[in-house]
Amino acid sequence: MTFAIHGLAVAPGIAIGRAVIAVSSRMEVVHYFIEPHQIGDEIKRARRARDTVVDELKRMQEEMPADVPHELAALLDVHLMLLQDELLENGVKRWISDRLYNAEWALTTQLELITRQFDEMEDEYLRERKADLEQVAERILRYMRGVASPVAPPSSPRRAQPVLAGMSEDFAEDPLVLVASDLSPADMLQFKNSVFAGFVTDVGGKTSHTAIVARSMDIPAVVGARSASQLVRQDDWVVIDGDAGVVIVNPSSIILEEYGFRQRQVSLERERLSRLRHTPAVTLDGQSIRLLANIERPGDCEAAMRGGAAGVGLFRTEFLFMGRAGKMPDEDEQYASYLEALDGMKGAPVTIRTIDIGADKPLDKGHREQSVLNPALGLRSIRWSLADASMFRTQLRAILRAARHGPVHLLFPMLSGVGEIRQTLAQLDLARAELDTRGVAYGTLKIGAMIEVPAAALMVRSFLKHLDYVSIGTNDLVQYTLAIDRADEAVAHLYDPMHPAVLRLIADVIAAANEAGKEVSVCGETAGDVTMTRLLLGLGLRCFSMHPAQILAVKQEILRADAAKLTEWAQTVLDSDDPQSLCAAAA
Repeated sequence: MTFAIHGLAVAPGIAIGRAVIAVSSRMEVVHYFIEPHQIGDEIKRARRARDTVVDELKRMQEEMPADVPHELAALLDVHLMLLQDELLENGVKRWISDRLYNAEWALTTQLELITRQFDEMEDEYLRERKADLEQVAERILRYMRGVASPVAPPSSPRRAQPVLAGMSEDFAEDPLVLVASDLSPADMLQFKNSVFAGFVTDVGGKTSHTAIVARSMDIPAVVGARSASQLVRQDDWVVIDGDAGVVIVNPSSIILEEYGFRQRQVSLERERLSRLRHTPAVTLDGQSIRLLANIERPGDCEAAMRGGAAGVGLFRTEFLFMGRAGKMPDEDEQYASYLEALDGMKGAPVTIRTIDIGADKPLDKGHREQSVLNPALGLRSIRWSLADASMFRTQLRAILRAARHGPVHLLFPMLSGVGEIRQTLAQLDLARAELDTRGVAYGTLKIGAMIEVPAAALMVRSFLKHLDYVSIGTNDLVQYTLAIDRADEAVAHLYDPMHPAVLRLIADVIAAANEAGKEVSVCGETAGDVTMTRLLLGLGLRCFSMHPAQILAVKQEILRADAAKLTEWAQTVLDSDDPQSLCAAAA
């Protein structure tokens, strides 16, 4: 029987293959009380299991092939950090010592306490790190019980071992897709060189590790597919539509043929788009457009260059600070990372945004979300940086030093008033003075601000008197303008980048910057949305920054567009109560 399962589209493309079911890694835990004289031995048993897992992951890191995505290596680092976290270890010891719980019971009890904190976090990325913690605990439990890994990967690209959850040998030559409740980074590493053409998981979001790694490996994936691992049977034919977030199980021959055709079309389209890599992004009427890449780590520059990016429009530096148990990277470490990004872009400009962190994130030296009623409106982004001037100037000094070695644009997040701009620039002046005192050389910077809150959009003309450029962060601008939390499933459907109020704010910012002769870019998801490209061109935007994988598709739209002819149409869209329908009709 044919049926469909809906989830989140996190990595585009079409995958068709036989299902390999990854056995759930969750285990039943036996609960019992130990005797007081067994406390020491029970703590040792828990520690031995933990140490064994640490050694295993470290061995994986040492043996990691050079072509493994850096996102996966970073996630293994997160797992190692969680394994060695004192909160987990000391909690387990306390439950054993104080309550006389057996080691497994102590571990799961402490896990439950910690995961509650993750559930309450505002930030989607950090909330999903709860899954990493659960996988760490489950791996420890397996060693306590002497149980093998939940899934053994196929051994060759053409023939899979039937040990995979009882897979029939008759289908060993068919393409395979993996269906699981969840996958740990260690599991993903095992599958790196396997036959899997796509992934489906019951849980996860757009920033879950499965999604991150699938995108980096360019493999179609759907996550958050709820009970897919229970509904799909071993060896079922499965179609993964990574564009629509749909999984079709046991498709009919007609559906299979249709998706096979789409799969071939996607492959041909990617091949055709790849030919545009070195084509200048120029409209039909001769307008030159700059297409930049958003990156999270220096290693992302390789993908940016492959996509034909003219530079980096947004380097999200907060990812350098994550997964460090509150220990901040020092000036030299940050300097090395920024220098690596400059080297990776081979002379193209790199826009470095200062740390965009919030009261909901566990790397702020003791601040806790529980003490903040609404972290999204609290001490976050530039407010957080200004509240910790020493940390802020450490980052500014590292960026200034890196600017000696290539073109660097400095970008400050979530500024909401001219007073904050003055405070921020004062800290930058102090950072320069500190480098002068030490006799350390540094370079010049272009200085800009993110336009992410309505106040900044409305004050943009005043902002531009103090800045070299502005960058519109549409993700937050939409959220704050419409008073919608994108992470809240109850209202996420109301998140609308084409809401008339949002479009009018974007249009006003672009117009103000063009009038002042200052550069303006869009660096949110809107920049990479091909359905928005023509509208943004018509509003006067000439600089887009997006995920590297989106650059060529946007470039294609630009090459087909006449920017001058779009101006009048864009104004019509702007004046409309239903911009979405006008854009859809013009597509």
